Parts: sequence; structure tokens; C-alpha cells
Amino acid sequence: MNITDGTEVNHPMNDSGLPVRHADRPVCVAVDWGTSRFRAHLVAESARLLDSVASDDGMSRAEPGGFEAVLTRMCGPWLAAHRGIPVLMAGMVGSRNGWREVPYVPCPAGLAEIADSILSFEIAGGTRVAIVPGLVVDDATADVMRGEETQILGVGVDDAVVVLPGTHSKWALLRNGRIESFRTFMTGEVFGLFTHRSVLRLLAEPSIEGEAERAAFRAGLAAATAGGGLLHRAFFARAGVLTGKLAPCDVEPHVSGLLIGSEVGEAMKLAPDDLPLVLVADGIVATNYREAIAAAGREVELVDPERAFVDGLIRLARLGKGVSDVRVR
Repeated sequence: MNITDGTEVNHPMNDSGLPVRHADRPVCVAVDWGTSRFRAHLVAESARLLDSVASDDGMSRAEPGGFEAVLTRMCGPWLAAHRGIPVLMAGMVGSRNGWREVPYVPCPAGLAEIADSILSFEIAGGTRVAIVPGLVVDDATADVMRGEETQILGVGVDDAVVVLPGTHSKWALLRNGRIESFRTFMTGEVFGLFTHRSVLRLLAEPSIEGEAERAAFRAGLAAATAGGGLLHRAFFARAGVLTGKLAPCDVEPHVSGLLIGSEVGEAMKLAPDDLPLVLVADGIVATNYREAIAAAGREVELVDPERAFVDGLIRLARLGKGVSDVRVR
């Protein structure tokens, strides 16, 4: 595929290090379309990812009425090469500001309820597009999610507390394969506000990877449980630099540790001890959350987020309206 303008293209390799090209029959295109990012995978009958693309064409950048144009630009070669292949989507694409709004499904909800509410329609060329609904917890506090429900259904277990870090981190209670409830923590967004918009940014310098950075993160974790409250502890990222107790390059990892530690500390109060913790993350995010959860006295099983997303979509497609003919072994 020849896609430019900053688009990332990933061609999986086989055991010999050679590009894999259609080793088995493609059966669907899986799209994770969020606020800031577009990710798509060409999925084989064996559930293997034959090809992947990604770009910054999230909901916040798409022009009104321009969603089909983005899909065609990103995935057009797949759709042309495999006529009739359906496109399965989840995420903010189904929000009020997305391509088509798909009403939230109330919790508790499992595969059947979510699949039954999938919105399916056709675009140019007869391609079927299906958008997975989000979930809502309609209690005294209220909470919503879009996209994470697909990952939760794809983690491969029926009973767990599923942790999904991100701009708005989710902690979901999964019992008997049904999402009973969940809570959202604005950890990633608040980190961005603190480090790029608040007074804390004025004395900060870019962090330097290494043991000093890890030590600053761990100090932030410890601060999260030291008392005084998050709003007071956060100011140390300024006062600590002014008094020489914190290096300017350690401001961001310290704030990261403080916020993640605060999230984990609060979320653990909602996590039943009899259920395992499953962390859907990779890279440095997975490292940070595993360390924070370990510091709170729990172990966690790690699940790849892209694999969970695709597996969840496949499970929903087997039951969903308009796409139940997708055959994945």
C-alpha cells in the first residue's frame, strides 16, 4: 500500500522475516476510531492481522460528512481487493460527534445485548459498515464508554476487573462474561493539563529515560499515598524544583506517578479481591500501571490492546445485525 501524509503502515512478517501477504482469506476490516487516532486492521479467517494502518484522522479532525472519505483513503485498497468485505468499527465513531450516533447500551451488558444494538449501514460500492455501541452506567454518578467495551469482551476471560489506561482510564467489573459496571478516571487528560497547561510546566524540562526517571515516577507513586490530597501533592512538581528537591527533568515522571498512583488507589477500593486484574496496555503505559498496581499489593495479567480489540469485535460480529456472516475460526 502506498499511503503517505504521516500514515503508519504495518505489514506483519512471517517466521522467515518475509512480508505476509494474504496467507489466508481476509474476512473483515476492524477499525478503532477514537477522538485523536484512526487504526484499522485487515483480519484473516484465522483471526490473524494481515495488514494494519494508522493515522491522526480522529473524530476531532474529521470534517463534517468526511468520515467515508477517511475510511476510503485509509482502507480503500483493502475494500477494492476484497469486494464485499465488511467494516467493523468501535470507538468515538459512534458518538454524537461521530459518523453515526449509536445509543449507549445500559450496564450490565454482555455480548448479546451489545451485538443486538450494533448499527449497520452501507456506503459507496455496497460496503457494509457496522458500528458497535458504547455502554452507560446510569447510577448516582453516571459513566460512559465507547470502544473499551470491545476490548473488555476480547480479553479472553469471563471474570475479572479489567483495567484500560488512557486519556480517560476505565476500570470495569466483568462477571460471567458480562460487563456489570465500570468507572472512568481522567488520568491521561489531567496529566496533559498539568504538564502542558498549568503552572507546573514552567520549570519542567524534557524527561530523560533511565533510572532517574523511574525513581521520579516511583516517588510520585509514593506521594499518592502519603496524605495531603492530590491537589496539594501536585504542587510539589513546582515547589520541589524551586527548593532543589526535584530536578526539572523529573517533573513529568513524578506527576505521572502521582496521578497513576491516585487512580490505582481509588480504583482498588472498587475492585473485588476475589477477581483477577487484567491490564489492557503495552509499552511504558503497561510498565507504569503494573508497577503502580504492584505497589498497591496486587498482581495483574497483561493483555495486548490491539489483540483484545480485534478479538472483541470478532466475537460481536458473530452475533451482530448485518455482519453475523463474518466467519472467523
